[in-house]
Amino acid sequence: MNAPANASVKAVAVAEIDWADKNYLIVDDFVGVRQLLRESLRSLGAKNIDQASSGGEAMGLLARIRYDVVLCDYNLGDGKNGQQVLEEARVRNLVNPSTVWLMVSAEKSVESVMGAAEHQPDAYLIKPITEGVLLTRLNRVWHKKQIFRLIDQAYAEKDYLRAARLCDAAVEAHKAHEIDLLRMKAKLMEKSGEPVKARDVYERVLEQREYQWARAGIAKIRMANGEFEQARQAFQSVIAENRYYIDAYDHLALAYQNLGKLEESCAILERAAKLSPNSVPRQRNLGNVALKVGNVQLAEKAFRKCIAIGEYSILKTPDAYLGLARVCGQKNDPKEALQLLLQVQRDFAADYPDIALRSKITEGLVYHESGDYRRARKAGDELEDLLNATEDRPDIPTCLELATLLFAVGVKDAPVELLCYVIRNNHDNPLLLDEVQKIFDKARLGDEGQDLIRATKKEATDLMNQGVLLWKTGKLKDAVEWMRQARKKVPNNQRILFNAAQILVSHMQQHGYDAALSDEAYDVLHHVDRLLPGQQRFAQLMEQLAQLQPTAEPEAA
Repeated sequence: MNAPANASVKAVAVAEIDWADKNYLIVDDFVGVRQLLRESLRSLGAKNIDQASSGGEAMGLLARIRYDVVLCDYNLGDGKNGQQVLEEARVRNLVNPSTVWLMVSAEKSVESVMGAAEHQPDAYLIKPITEGVLLTRLNRVWHKKQIFRLIDQAYAEKDYLRAARLCDAAVEAHKAHEIDLLRMKAKLMEKSGEPVKARDVYERVLEQREYQWARAGIAKIRMANGEFEQARQAFQSVIAENRYYIDAYDHLALAYQNLGKLEESCAILERAAKLSPNSVPRQRNLGNVALKVGNVQLAEKAFRKCIAIGEYSILKTPDAYLGLARVCGQKNDPKEALQLLLQVQRDFAADYPDIALRSKITEGLVYHESGDYRRARKAGDELEDLLNATEDRPDIPTCLELATLLFAVGVKDAPVELLCYVIRNNHDNPLLLDEVQKIFDKARLGDEGQDLIRATKKEATDLMNQGVLLWKTGKLKDAVEWMRQARKKVPNNQRILFNAAQILVSHMQQHGYDAALSDEAYDVLHHVDRLLPGQQRFAQLMEQLAQLQPTAEPEAA
């Protein structure tokens, strides 16, 4: 199978590029620059050239047309900047894996270049741009994109193992791109839950040259294995070699958090935010960690920066607004906190169904932290009524916050039930169970919490084992039904979800393909991948499901 794939890829790489049949988009707020870039493209033979003068206009075009080449300025005046256009196009899948994205700017500052580079355009061109430079970059990037096109497509479909095999085939055909292909393969092995194979690839790369991304890759694997101190040392070593390797700062901060060293984590995130301050997730993380360590001034600065740079970003979330409201509560300024909570409900109601609940929790915490215990208790009572009125439960972080508030205002049964829900759905997650125990300890229920954690873990384990026993004794029909009931009781337990998918696959392997069971298995797997991506069983089960799909029969003559 590899030989034809190799020949095909090789043929693409050496073929003459026909720039005339491509679709182009130029995004720049200055009409003169757009005209110059258009003329440069026309001199290459380009015909289908669209133009946008703002980030909003660009998003409208990208939503309607699939472009082969995008030339996008970094500064676009009011509204979205080029970085935000690129990140939204990626998040919304508005560009093909083979699309060439060239970021264009007159900006030479480290802040701007690094901000754009974090979202990985295919190239960053500094104005003024000559026709020769443009052609050279387009040729180089286009050839590379064609080599990665099938790999990127398999990656987008989350068929990571097939994508890894395509990497191996491409390495044989394109030795000049071996390092880039190996980097992709290592990433795919991590996504497939194969850290040992990923590490082998990184070490193969390091035998050729000391690449810091390969060092960082091994450090990430160590952290995933729970070797937090070794990972910390490795990330620090990467930063010592390259102080602009921003991704290493983020992971170093996470390593410190896993070691329980929040002060150090906060300091690292602050350093990273100074080097590359326009990352919405980084400013949000900095605010959250600063709030945990009690650095209210830094938390406020980070949350306000996050809100400012996130105004036009697809990565904008309610978290910075809720965090800033907490800061206001600790500064004894409930008036601004309540204004923020009204704003967050207005701005995020359409995309976040639980925003009213989260706002009410934050409101109660704000009142409690600013000393207004009567209003805090009133908010707690309203939240308890909401919980009693429905069987649905919020996500895990919201459950933990809600339990913390309810304990603080004197409620006991409802937060205990919430924490038991968290335990049942995460019975084999020791870090999260430690966090649950700390909430019990803070509520002066440490011993009772230990007993509840032990009993609830056993309940979840027994529930899972009964379904597995039915499966292993060949009672597949009963096992399928048992796991459906288990998923209703613990809808977010990844072990039970994986076992449910495995049982559905086994049923089809023994009794033949069933479209409804196949759809159910895909739904289960995509749900667990959203909860905790990068699991080995996800990649394996996705491949087994793909093998079960019926092949299309040829049409009759």
